[in-house]
This record gives sequence, C-alpha cells and structure tokens, in this order.
Amino acid sequence: MKHKIKGRQFKRSKSQRKALLKHLSEAIILNEKITTTTAKAKELSSHVEKLITIAKKNNLLAAKTIHSRLCDEASKKLLKDIVKRYEKRSGGYTRVVKIGERKGDVAQMSIIEFV
Repeated sequence: MKHKIKGRQFKRSKSQRKALLKHLSEAIILNEKITTTTAKAKELSSHVEKLITIAKKNNLLAAKTIHSRLCDEASKKLLKDIVKRYEKRSGGYTRVVKIGERKGDVAQMSIIEFV
C-alpha cells in the first residue's frame, strides 16, 4: 500500500515524470488547451495550478522559480498574460473534460484547458 504518497508514477522514473510534467505544462501554457489521457490531465492540473499560484506573487523569486521550471517562451507567457487573467481568482484555473476512449489502446482521454 502507498500510504501518504501523493502523485501518479505513470510507470516512469522520477526524472522521466518530471520531464513529462514539464513538457505538458509548457504545452498547455502555450496552447491553452491540450488533449491527453485523463490520468495525465488530472496530475497536470494540480501542477499547473501551483505554477500559476507561484506566478501570482509577482516578485523576483516567483519569476526565477517559474523560469527554472518552464522554458523561456512559456514562462514569459505565464508571467505576462495568464497571471493577469486570474488576479482575482483564488484557485481552479484549469478544467478537465473527459472526451471518451482512444481507439488504439482504449485509454480514457480528456481535454485540459484554462477556465
């Protein structure tokens, strides 16, 4: 049993999971809407919401933290455009909508987008 262990493993090592979340985060910030499996979308939702909460502090430490976790283009868009949208919102920045099963391996698919 996995008592008090949070997060999904996706049958990947720690570095692979970190890279997966980084690239999915960059994709959703740049495109504002992506299609992926439901498990990845749910994990990505909490990851992106934490990044937005950090970016809303609008100080040097927040900018450095965001820059270290995302590429330059995504971090600039997050700090300039996306944060302004959610200044008055205290949480719930993303929405996960289930769209059915993928044809090849019957994996449950979802769309994750900004609210």
